[in-house]
Amino acid sequence: MTSATARQAIGEAAGRIAALSDTPRLDAELLMAHAMGVERDTLLLARLDHAVPDSFAALVEARLAHTPIAYLTGRRAFWTIELEVGPGALVPRADSETLIEAAVAHFGSRAPATILDLGTGPGTLLLAALDQWLQAHGLGIDRSEEALAYARRNAARLGMADRADFALGDWAAGLDGSFDLVLTNPPYIGTEEVLPREVAVHEPAGALFAGPDGLNAYRLLAPQLARLLAPGGVAVVEIGSTQAEAVSALLREQGMSTSIRADLAGHPRAVVAA
Repeated sequence: MTSATARQAIGEAAGRIAALSDTPRLDAELLMAHAMGVERDTLLLARLDHAVPDSFAALVEARLAHTPIAYLTGRRAFWTIELEVGPGALVPRADSETLIEAAVAHFGSRAPATILDLGTGPGTLLLAALDQWLQAHGLGIDRSEEALAYARRNAARLGMADRADFALGDWAAGLDGSFDLVLTNPPYIGTEEVLPREVAVHEPAGALFAGPDGLNAYRLLAPQLARLLAPGGVAVVEIGSTQAEAVSALLREQGMSTSIRADLAGHPRAVVAA
């Protein structure tokens, strides 16, 4: 980058990033803030006329190679927390906040005491729930040690290490006990579906793909969820936008009642089962 100021460099970078991102200006601002070692708000309020850090050009080139922004900055905001993320961990999506919203709606003025997150990744749903209910304790399960390392660091950084446990596992196989709230964002992409390059190339395939119809994980989870719920408890399961009826049917076969929660775009995003 040869631009004299951060403002000019951001404009140039946004123009180049526009070919691969729906949010090119935001991407460029986040990369510049990261290069400067400041928050984006600080950049926009006080640093736009500063010199461009040497590291910015390399970050832009990495973004042009479809590396996710969260992997380049090492973090992603989710619900009320910020998570460390990177290669080997699924990047948290805003759509997944629908699960926390559904849980809040279910419990109302009550609060779950015990929370289970199956396929926790970097701790996304569990740590967001623990930040929502400050007296709760939880367990996150994942089959990736790499993802669990992020989760444990996130719990420690957020001051939740005494309330959040993490364990290697294959969903809930061999897990005893019951929970007031079970959260899960399983892989639900069909193996033949085409994904954006930054997802398909960089994010872990095991957290994305679930057989030809994208339902393999739900077939395993459905009988497990039914036995894990405490009386009055609820399971909230993320789904692809076309999977509401298929996943609901699998859960109803286990004797559970179901309802659907839509995301902000109006797409079915979670099955709520009790």
